Amino acid sequence: MTAQPDTTGRELLRLGGVTVRFGPSGRPALDAVDLDVAAQEIVCVLGPSGSGKSTLLRVVAGLQPADSGRVLLAGRDQTAVPAHRRGVGLMFQDHQLFPQRDVAGNVAFGLRMRRSSRAEQARTVAELLDLVGLPGAQRRAVASLSGGEQQRVALARALAPRPRLLMLDEPLGQLDRGLRERLVVELRRLFRELGTTVLAVTHDQGEAFALADRVVVMKDGRIAQTGTPLEVWQRPATEFVARFLGFDNVVEATVRGEAAATPWGRVPVPAGTPDGPCRLLVRPAGVRLAPAGGGLPATVTARTFRGTHVALLLQPDRGPQLEAACALRDAPEVGARTGIAFAAQDVVVLGRL
Repeated sequence: MTAQPDTTGRELLRLGGVTVRFGPSGRPALDAVDLDVAAQEIVCVLGPSGSGKSTLLRVVAGLQPADSGRVLLAGRDQTAVPAHRRGVGLMFQDHQLFPQRDVAGNVAFGLRMRRSSRAEQARTVAELLDLVGLPGAQRRAVASLSGGEQQRVALARALAPRPRLLMLDEPLGQLDRGLRERLVVELRRLFRELGTTVLAVTHDQGEAFALADRVVVMKDGRIAQTGTPLEVWQRPATEFVARFLGFDNVVEATVRGEAAATPWGRVPVPAGTPDGPCRLLVRPAGVRLAPAGGGLPATVTARTFRGTHVALLLQPDRGPQLEAACALRDAPEVGARTGIAFAAQDVVVLGRL
């Protein structure tokens, strides 16, 4: 199956001021959303339940009309274009395979709808099953497949008609974590190999950061932040984004010069931070342990093994609880006394007060 022509960087999808309202209250599920997706870009939309992620996909697919705003694909307004003519693929987390058809029958479904020849169907099915790691599975019954295998078949079916945009709605949500972590790496490789443009939604930040070129975080129908996975992780734009990513070391502060006055005392801030009151985040990597008697005195109240590191909860002698991250060999026991120092490179100003 040949890759698509190299159109990297060209805009494929544009949402302009898209608003969708549900119910008698008229509360927007999407509120004047603007979003661009370039050809061959992988964009993952993150957010809690009710943030508008799935509604956004449905609007792009033509399954949900917008109350206002426009959806453009390759520069063409899609308002009057029905779902089956938009040339987009949509894959749901429950796969929605046809149980009465074998694997080949499922993968070839879109090709039959396009009246492709039997020879083309057979060739495309074989190529796609090879790509998704199920060579020779054409005659297998859907009921005989594991959850991961069903996910691969659903993906092959979505890719078979060569959609110009592939949309994934929690595609790995029903799989166990180990399988999700393996498949997300394979998906990124596959999309790169095929030159597929992808818009995916998920609530799993690890999945999004591993798959995406760009991450979009949504809150209450609006985009709270967009950027590369590294940008969003290192520099969350708001307190909502920081807490959604699991960062809880957030306090009110007042910046003066190279440090901020906080409930924990003076905390260094990055060079060039403007003076004044703000909300301040100290990422766990920026909470450094010092010898007892040095830095801010604190007590270890909990420790949790996280595989690559140990998460510590520290109760300082003054100020709210802090989370820190350290290597297993350096992690003190619960009840131990320690000191705390702060690293400016992991301090983030979330908003001015």
